[in-house]
Amino acid sequence: MIEAIGLTKRYGSTLAVNDLSFTAKPGTVTGFLGPNGAGKSTTMRMILGLDRPTSGSVRVDGQQYHELTDPLRTVGALIDAKWVHPNRSAHAHLRWLARSNRIPVRRVDEVLEMVGLSEVAKRRAGGFSLGMSQRLGIAAALLGDPKILLFDEPVNGLDPEGIHWIRRFMRRLADEGRTVFVSSHLLSEMSLTAEQLVVVGKGELIAQCSTEEFVAGAGTGSLKVRSPQAGRLRELLTAGGHTVAPADPAAPDTLVLAGADSAQIGEFAAGHQIVLHELAPQQGSLEEAFMQLTSQAVQYQTDFGGEFAATGGDLR
Repeated sequence: MIEAIGLTKRYGSTLAVNDLSFTAKPGTVTGFLGPNGAGKSTTMRMILGLDRPTSGSVRVDGQQYHELTDPLRTVGALIDAKWVHPNRSAHAHLRWLARSNRIPVRRVDEVLEMVGLSEVAKRRAGGFSLGMSQRLGIAAALLGDPKILLFDEPVNGLDPEGIHWIRRFMRRLADEGRTVFVSSHLLSEMSLTAEQLVVVGKGELIAQCSTEEFVAGAGTGSLKVRSPQAGRLRELLTAGGHTVAPADPAAPDTLVLAGADSAQIGEFAAGHQIVLHELAPQQGSLEEAFMQLTSQAVQYQTDFGGEFAATGGDLR
């Protein structure tokens, strides 16, 4: 388990993380989401003891990171895939990590096989593509067979097959009872991978809940209406003040209404003697919910004119 309690970090006059508390539990993939500058990277660095909190604390498996005797056996992390010495081979890099944490050297070949790098194990890491570097970083995180795993943007540089692989792999790790904590900007991927979410903005907690609850709480759902009289129904609904999505030429008999109640629309259609073939609520997406609920916590904003406005310092 990861447990953050009142976690706060200041860089001079800049407040990067402010009184942040959350938990990430075993057996679950927890997505760590937030706009750029929300304090996600700073928080992950504090979890790993790379940055010292100004106040508050964070514990992994009941201890602070610096208290762990062989940390790679408890916590595995992928924070920066390119930090490997460029002249070291993948095998040599992992062998060095294994020896530093008293991990059997045979484990090196096991994790290289897991991430699909066995054939390039002797190649210099400096010649690796970003996708290959990501896989090497994941191998390093798995080296100590840890209970807790942290991944920061793990699918960067991966092709579709690689993205599918890491998604299934993270779910499998959680099914084994491990704590899996993942930061990513690919919200469509997080909606398929994360069961729980920790959402932050400007260094503060916005929400901690299940992915389903987060989407439902944003109220971003729509209503699908299919009718042989769709054109007439569109005119009536628009005149009545309802918001109807632009017509889809591929589905001329279908309307999509934002924020509409199915019972109300059904009665409305019946009152105008309009036949309905389908009336189905549709849940909004994680991306829609995220954009709505974090709109006031965006550190950097752009407008459609291309002008850039920064509302504060770089909070990393």
